[in-house]
Formats: sequence, structure tokens, C-alpha cells
Amino acid sequence: MPVHVKCILFLLMGSLAGCSMGRQLPKYEKRMARADTMKIRTTAYTHTESDHIRHSNRNALGTALRCGEINSAAADWSRFPAGTIFQIRTTGEIFEVDDYGWALAGTNTIDLYKPSRTLMNEWGVRRVTIDILQWGDPTICYKVLKPRDKYRHVRRMTKDMERYCL
Repeated sequence: MPVHVKCILFLLMGSLAGCSMGRQLPKYEKRMARADTMKIRTTAYTHTESDHIRHSNRNALGTALRCGEINSAAADWSRFPAGTIFQIRTTGEIFEVDDYGWALAGTNTIDLYKPSRTLMNEWGVRRVTIDILQWGDPTICYKVLKPRDKYRHVRRMTKDMERYCL
């Protein structure tokens, strides 16, 4: 079998199995200092994206993703621990970090949950100023993440927690 066919089969088998063997973690960003007000990069996600379908509308804590008075957000939990509540100054929206994702590990980006692809695409990528209303507890996050650290993105977060948070 030609090498290029083997490579295609390997990649196809890996994607069908939900494997992340060939997937690169995002470039590691220098950590931002914790502050009451921060200017950060935001992106948006929704529960119908292909990498979220197996989780349905559930977050990493196993509860439903929220959109309403308080909205769900995903982040690297070593930087923005689950339970962190913040408000976006320009929109007034309030979010609580209750999720994490592969593309967020090692970054200062926060991914905002939007209930539809249209709203997700309308948000796009924005730099916004946020006011932290409450910081989450990294020790609780560590207890949730440590049993999952067979995954590289989770291992990156737990190692950072061990180094900076605990």
C-alpha cells in the first residue's frame, strides 16, 4: 500500500475514533496576571459544532450549557478556573466559566457559549474588556481535571495548576 494511502487511512481512523494523536495543542501563551479588569481575546462556540456533538449541550462539569442571565463560557481552568464569573463591559453580558476545550489549553482566550451557529458566527473573535466579579477555585478544578489528564490539553492545564495555582 502506498505511503500516502496509509497516512490517509491513519488520519481517517484517528478522526473516527475521536483520537487527538496528530492534533497539535495551541501555542502556549504567557500567562496574564490576575486582575479585577482584563482585556482578553474571546471566541464563541455552540453545542452543535462537530467537536461538541458528543457532549450535546453539556459542559465539562456535566451540567447544561447556559444562555440567559448568566451564560456559559470555556477557558483554560489554570488561568480562569471553573466558577469564575465575569461581565463583558461593552455588552453587559455575564458569563461563568464552566467548560474547557482543546484549543484553549495554554491560552488566555475565553470561549463564549452561544445557543446557535448564527450567534456564534456573529460574535466571531473579539478583544474585550471584562470585569471579574468572582474568581473560581483552582483546587476544585484540579480535582475535576486530574482524573482526566490522559488527554494532552487537560494534562497541560493540570501541570500549570500544579506550577502556578496550588
